[in-house]
Amino acid sequence: MEISTLYQIFNQCNGVTTDSRHCPKGSLFIALKGDTFNGNAFAAKALESGCAYAVIDEAEYLVPGDNRYLLTDNCLLTLQRLARHHRRQLGTRIIGITGTNGKTTTKELIAAVLSRRYHLLYTEGNLNNHIGVPLTLLRLKPEHELAVVEMGASHPGDIHELVEIAEPDMGLITNVGKAHLEGFGSFEGVMRTKGELYDWLRKLPAPVIFLHADNPYLTKMAAGLPHVTYGEGDTNYISGQLTSCSPFLAFAWKKQGETETHQVQTQLIGSYNLPNALAAVTIGTYFDVDDALIDQALTEYAPQNNRSQLKQTADNTLIIDAYNANPTSMMASLTNFRQMEVVHKVAILGDMRELGQDSAEEHQKIVDYLEECDFERIILVGSQFAATRHSYETYADAPALIEALKQEKPTGKTILIKGSNGIRLSTVVDYL
Repeated sequence: MEISTLYQIFNQCNGVTTDSRHCPKGSLFIALKGDTFNGNAFAAKALESGCAYAVIDEAEYLVPGDNRYLLTDNCLLTLQRLARHHRRQLGTRIIGITGTNGKTTTKELIAAVLSRRYHLLYTEGNLNNHIGVPLTLLRLKPEHELAVVEMGASHPGDIHELVEIAEPDMGLITNVGKAHLEGFGSFEGVMRTKGELYDWLRKLPAPVIFLHADNPYLTKMAAGLPHVTYGEGDTNYISGQLTSCSPFLAFAWKKQGETETHQVQTQLIGSYNLPNALAAVTIGTYFDVDDALIDQALTEYAPQNNRSQLKQTADNTLIIDAYNANPTSMMASLTNFRQMEVVHKVAILGDMRELGQDSAEEHQKIVDYLEECDFERIILVGSQFAATRHSYETYADAPALIEALKQEKPTGKTILIKGSNGIRLSTVVDYL
């Protein structure tokens, strides 16, 4: 099926869905395949549930005489091409965001700031892959003045694929670190893949990147690209300094060449969030959002979904950062926790996933660093931490830890909870 023909049908529909359990009336269903499912088999159900049309790529699921079925060669590629075509028709300015750590938080902060002035579209949650990015683009409306599109990667070429779909006009890489090494092969592989955003922007006649100037890796990767910088030095477009982090991040910022300094108290945990907040200030300033509105947006933003989140329970103070973990983010969390001016610190750490052949070495580095930390108690969860050389309390998985907590719950502690999402440390929260 020609994309131009499908696009006419798309414009008659009430959005796009790939989930037969969620079929808004009049929407367009696109049948995707996964390791354990075939969306073609659910096309009829999608139509019965309210979809106006169903795009399929297996002819056996066609119903003779029913023109609501639309046959294509490959539903995933069709979804991606439709999204790119739609993006081109509207011409909305798009800021692409990627990075090893902090990209979702940075995206949320930027969206909070830009929304104070603009009708904005931005990635929901972390729908940042080869399916999430096109679905985000297909939510674009003529009234959207800007879009912020998050792009994730776990293998070489992933960002290249996503920028070819989204065609961003501007870009930001939060940082590069050790994550998904099993897929990337090495830290250099991480840099090359994240740098595919810069590679795309280099092709444009007037690209813009927002650059954390304090990061030497990013500075090197950005060579030759026009950039708007942020960091600690006064020569940056936006400069900022940490003023407090006990426990919430507070910082001061000012514009290049100006003396007025803004003070912002956030609801974010962790000094490592300073560059993320400065990125939001920088982009907001670049797009002429009023200074006071920038400060207000960052002050009012409250993190969700177990990302740098503070929770006060009846018994303890929890710092929940259990959505994801890699060696870079784990070390940043531990360093920040170590510097916090609180007593009775407890660290509950879960395995870092997808590190491949580097996993044993990277987990041992974390355990070795823990010896320098003056924590009252350290609890390790998962087989990778269990295999390291240490004398700490260890549990095979989250359910095993929960059983121990049922027997003896800590009280009066400040507890850091950090681990990969697959370890499911978020399930431990209710028992603390």
